[in-house]
Parts: sequence; structure tokens; C-alpha cells
Amino acid sequence: MQKRKPGFRITLNSPAVLAFAFVCVVAQVLNIVTRGGANAYVFSVYRWRLSDPLTYVRCVCHVFGHADWGHLLNNMMYLLILGPMLEEKYGSKNLIWVMLITALVTGVIFMIFFPRTALLGASGIVFAFILLSSITQAREHEIPLTFILVALLYIGEQIYTGVTNSDTVSQITHIAGGAVGTVLGFGMDRAKNSR
Repeated sequence: MQKRKPGFRITLNSPAVLAFAFVCVVAQVLNIVTRGGANAYVFSVYRWRLSDPLTYVRCVCHVFGHADWGHLLNNMMYLLILGPMLEEKYGSKNLIWVMLITALVTGVIFMIFFPRTALLGASGIVFAFILLSSITQAREHEIPLTFILVALLYIGEQIYTGVTNSDTVSQITHIAGGAVGTVLGFGMDRAKNSR
């Protein structure tokens, strides 16, 4: 019988989150290679003709595009910290649905309310993950105090920033992402508890 050698090995612990991060990095490289064309045509959302199929692609794919490496790294740090814990609790399939629904909701809200600007980046998903992670220990008919505090601090900070800053676009996206994470989190917990 052969003894296992002591040591460490790298494991693929969070396939959905790692795949999302990988696609974001590829989108950033494509954007650099195309000198901004990839973000303009695929990886940002803005109001456009509904007859154009790319309008629907952009409505979801805007979460992959980022303005620069700093923007990308900031979002990826949060996703890679929170994502594995959430993926372990809810499963890869459910977390993919959270990301997809968050992208779609924030994209549609943005197209309706901000017709003259473009949105890109994964911050809506980051804020969905932040609020989703604060309810991971919730039990049936209970709301964790940590969730209430995170929600109050988070929404309060976003409202304050929106009032004191001329750029209210990202704050609305963050609030929408947080709302999606909250609703889906409580829904997934309720479905899990009812089994």
C-alpha cells in the first residue's frame, strides 16, 4: 500500500464564482485589445433599440465588463471572499441564478431610468452577495440581527452617497442588487426549510 505524501493541493472549491471571475478577466482583456469596443458593444448596458439582439445580450453581460483593472479587482475581491461561502450553502446552480437575475434586474432598471448613460461592472452582484451572506445563518421565521444591521448600514450609506454625490447611477444599481440578493436569499432558505 502506497502512503500519501504530506502536502497541499489546489482544489476547485467554487466553480460558479471562479468561472464568473474568469469571464470578467477575459472581458477586460478583450476590452483592452478592442480599445473599448468590447465594453461599448457587449459588456455595458444602455438604452437602445429593442429590435437589436445585442440589447438583450448587454442586459445580462454588462456585469462582466469593467472600466479598468482597479474596478475589476475591487469587485473580484468581494466576489472571491463571499462567493465560495454562498456557493457552498446554496449550490452552484442557485448562485448562478442569483447572478443572472441580479444582472437582468439591474440591467432593466438601468435601461428604464438612465437612458443617457451606460452601466458596467459586477457591483450589483457584489451587493447581492453582501446581503445574501448576512442571511446565510437564518432559520425559519427568523431574521438575523446582522442582516438588519448590514441592510440599514448599506442602504443608509447608498442613500447618503446618492444625495451627496452627483452620480446616483451606481447607488441605485447597488440597492437593486442588494434587494435581489435579499429576496432570493430568503426564498432559497424558505425552499430549503420546507423540504
